[in-house]
Amino acid sequence: MRHTFIRIMTFLCIGLAAASCGCSGQKGEEKKEETKMTFNPDTLPAEPVFDIVTDMGTIRVKLYSQTPLHRDNFVKLASEGFYDGVLFHRVINGFMIQTGDPLSKDPSKANLYGTGGPGYTIPAEIVPELTHKKGALAAARRGDAANPKRESSGSQFYIVQDERTCAQLDGQYTVFGETIEGLDVVDKIAAVETGARDVPVKPVRIISVRPVDTTAEAQPEAEK
Repeated sequence: MRHTFIRIMTFLCIGLAAASCGCSGQKGEEKKEETKMTFNPDTLPAEPVFDIVTDMGTIRVKLYSQTPLHRDNFVKLASEGFYDGVLFHRVINGFMIQTGDPLSKDPSKANLYGTGGPGYTIPAEIVPELTHKKGALAAARRGDAANPKRESSGSQFYIVQDERTCAQLDGQYTVFGETIEGLDVVDKIAAVETGARDVPVKPVRIISVRPVDTTAEAQPEAEK
């Protein structure tokens, strides 16, 4: 009975997530001024690694080369500082943590959290072997009825906290990366107290999203 309840709640929760992300392509959002790049995207490898620095710790992620549209979009937004200051606006312990809505930077728009984005969607890149394992990064999207092509939100994504409850999402949402360090941080964020619409009572914020120079880390230490 308990497992059935969890499955039903999971289904309802992802449905809400899909619906809430549907306005990422809505018109009428103010045009942004040209932003200074925080790093040069052209210098990154095919599978770049990023540190998502939050006020609860750092989650290190790797983006997949098999999903180039989502990878390049994430890189572009990160290079513009788009994610700096956004909240984890939807947190469900035993399921996933969701972020990427620029409206979450403004507390006065709390009733709109989950509806913001950069003003476009991304074509689906659903790769069968890229599954919702623990720590997987996946793009949020509108539900199938309004979005039969399963196009992704332009900026909102979630990180899998429990692969058992998220397994049913395989083949339905684009998975475009994975957590390689900081699964404990994912668990800590998932465990925070939440209120209405699964919004954390105490805000959990992304401070920055920046690439990691993995080639430098791989260099052997010089002999002394």
